[in-house]
Amino acid sequence: MAGETVNRREFIKATGAGALATGLGANIIIPGRSHAAKKTLRILNWVHFVPAYDEWFNKKYVVEWGQKNDTEVTVDNIGIAGVNARAAAEVSAQKGHDLFLFNWPPPSFEEQTVDMKDVYAEIEKKVGKPIDLAIKSTYNPKTKKFYALSPSFTPDPVNYRKDLFTEVGLPNGPRTWDEVRVKGAEIKKKRGNPVGIGLANEIDTAMAMRTIMYSWGSHEQDEAGNLTLKSKQTLDAIKFVKALFQETMTDEVFTWDASSNNRAVVSGKVSLVLNAISTTRTAEKQDDPAMSKEIQLAKALRGPVRAIGLEHVMQCYVIWKFAENIDGAKKFLVDYVTNFRQAFVAGEFYDFPCFEKTVPDLQKLIANDPKAHPPDKYKVLDDVLKWATNVGYPGYATAAIDEIYGTWVLNVMFAKVAAGKATPEAALDEADAACRRIFGKWKEKGLV
Repeated sequence: MAGETVNRREFIKATGAGALATGLGANIIIPGRSHAAKKTLRILNWVHFVPAYDEWFNKKYVVEWGQKNDTEVTVDNIGIAGVNARAAAEVSAQKGHDLFLFNWPPPSFEEQTVDMKDVYAEIEKKVGKPIDLAIKSTYNPKTKKFYALSPSFTPDPVNYRKDLFTEVGLPNGPRTWDEVRVKGAEIKKKRGNPVGIGLANEIDTAMAMRTIMYSWGSHEQDEAGNLTLKSKQTLDAIKFVKALFQETMTDEVFTWDASSNNRAVVSGKVSLVLNAISTTRTAEKQDDPAMSKEIQLAKALRGPVRAIGLEHVMQCYVIWKFAENIDGAKKFLVDYVTNFRQAFVAGEFYDFPCFEKTVPDLQKLIANDPKAHPPDKYKVLDDVLKWATNVGYPGYATAAIDEIYGTWVLNVMFAKVAAGKATPEAALDEADAACRRIFGKWKEKGLV
């Protein structure tokens, strides 16, 4: 069954072709000053989950930046499913955008990117040091290279139905994974609403399974980058997920895509998901505010070892070595990051700063949002840096970790056991063997 694992790049080709074909239609050219611009800057961004962000970035921020810097800026927006395929195409052609945004750490592309060490240093001089999450997601300790720069990340809190959890005695939502299992089972039996944690070959499942692993003290690697997947802690996490599925969920989670959990909770179908605040923002924009009032947020859940969560999206800009305006791309990043408060507000708090001092009033902003139900709904995220971490924790997001993530090795491990297709021990052995092959491959390349 290992041969049935779907490679993320193959998955993107199959599911993202339409997004790739249509996503680049959102091409916006921003003129510089009235006279002929001396320079050009080409930026590729994803189609943001909060449309207001693209409206601000494309029509306001880059317009003003282009005018100030005598530069014609071109912004292309692409659906998230097409990002990796587009990056591979540009690398193959050795031609494309000057600035390219990934929504996850892209260490597999390190050899094609410009070192961002000087960009980080310049930003640090202006606004202080970046958070550890940013460094772990853009730096390779083996090669000593910053292969990307991360201006922001997106928290991945618990989204739960307050009405349903109130009925089972938890009006403020669950605080532990065991409460999700026990109370989720009660809600399913009483009301018919299952828990919505994916067990499919998609990115939200990959994040959720790691969140559970890390809270159980299980990891793909240790702090030094040594493979440590095969452990009692991992077996215990696998057994928990099997119980969680059997007691609280339904078979549909095996075929979910990256937005299925969002749709399921906003439509009122499930009791709980792990997702970014795009879920609650979607609910706020519905004509009927009832569901927005019921979907509330909770911090990372505690397992036997710790309470921990992952970033939901890690914004990572790269500058290709073949970019035509490397200096302009670097200046744009410095200016964008040092003025990040504008982006935080425009994106409706979806993107949290990787340089904390750029949004000095963050806690005040999220504590009182008139769009939210109640206005202090997002205050729960005020300590997110205490529990949000990177893929590959406690080590770095290396190329090996990226391939394990992108080929769904861990997703398949958990799903096989939950579906009754493998024992925990057999599934772990299979995943461990795959991880060893992947680690060996990248060690040979000198990147791990």
